[in-house]
Amino acid sequence: MASASSQRSSRITAHASALLRRPKLWLLPTVISGLLALLLSLLYMGGILNPSSDLHRLPIAVVDADRGRPLPGQQQNLGAQVTQGITSARTAGNPVEWRVLTAGQASDELDSGKVYGALEIPADFTASVAALTTANAAARPVITVLTNPGVGSLGSSLASQITQNTAHQASLTIGGQLTASPATAQATGTTHLLLADPVAVTVQVGHPLGNHSGLGLSAFYYTLLLVLAGFLGGNIISNGVDTALGYADNEIGPWHTRRPTVPISRTQTLLLKMAMSAGITVLTTTLVMLATIAVLGMDASHLPLLWFYSYCASLAVGLGVQAINAAFGGIGQLVSMFVFIVLGLPSSGATIPLQAIPSFYRFLAVFEPMRQLSGGVRAILYFDARADAGLGRAWIMISIGSAAALLFGFAMTRYYDRRGLHRLTPQPA
Repeated sequence: MASASSQRSSRITAHASALLRRPKLWLLPTVISGLLALLLSLLYMGGILNPSSDLHRLPIAVVDADRGRPLPGQQQNLGAQVTQGITSARTAGNPVEWRVLTAGQASDELDSGKVYGALEIPADFTASVAALTTANAAARPVITVLTNPGVGSLGSSLASQITQNTAHQASLTIGGQLTASPATAQATGTTHLLLADPVAVTVQVGHPLGNHSGLGLSAFYYTLLLVLAGFLGGNIISNGVDTALGYADNEIGPWHTRRPTVPISRTQTLLLKMAMSAGITVLTTTLVMLATIAVLGMDASHLPLLWFYSYCASLAVGLGVQAINAAFGGIGQLVSMFVFIVLGLPSSGATIPLQAIPSFYRFLAVFEPMRQLSGGVRAILYFDARADAGLGRAWIMISIGSAAALLFGFAMTRYYDRRGLHRLTPQPA
């Protein structure tokens, strides 16, 4: 008895200064902390530093409604010339994918988030330009730029800047034709200034959002809440079950306890954790919606669908966390953090468009959970829950992800159980 007491006293009186001189104590925390800091810096900052340079095929609509007759000596009216000039231009990397659409088609693609903006040429465009050279000019011709804040504030802003610059260049090109025309040779200096840049560019919202939509960012932050609820909830459930069954110590402040170990297989333990995830996610999903919509007033429609989608999305993350923890053990939380958080945030496409991030992140976006989930949330919140706005793909990926988590998790635990790799650990008397 005295010997045991002496050993405990020896352990308690160990000095930190002595332990700090042990290289092995430093090795693992130093390596892991350094790698995490390096990887997080490269992954997060690498995807956002230069979206304009990384821009690749950003979809923007062009609507040519011009019905005017061509100007003298020309075969096409000005609307057709502007459209042809825009779509025929090819720059390095094709930063913009110009889609020539009708007004109805453009409206539909704005309402489904398939285009980030639109450039509209009105029906009287050529006639208005021609009138500038006569005494019948009523007003400057107008080209309208339509924005789409539902695709995200940065994506909409990028498209708006590109479209406004394009419209301004078109105005200067038309101005060059007008000032070179013999019909304007006797025009005054003021008129020449007007003719040199004859087209006014107006900006309008093509698909408006509510005032409580975070300028198109509420979908991203709501998705982040769902992922965090599933991720944190899964880990809390996993740790809580392990503690309750006696496979982990419970330490709160200076108090330490350990329950008697309950003999249970890895497969049954995983089944218990996943069943608890399915039940507790009902509560967390409901609370997320109450906090964001009822308390904070976030704009949202299709509330029953939003709740069911939120539940399934958060549960899919929770099942994935349980499967990874069951397969990898103690480092499972770190692995699941990379899968659902570290790699998911920069490749989500919710803050910076996928067309404006490096190709590595576009590759991650094919399968990373946050990308799939944010598309569904965005469709429900902003685009009337349309399947072609991303909701259909989101449901498919949630189903695939949940099935993969179940198959992977139970395959690994069954394998461990068959090999006799049980979790039973002897406890001191």
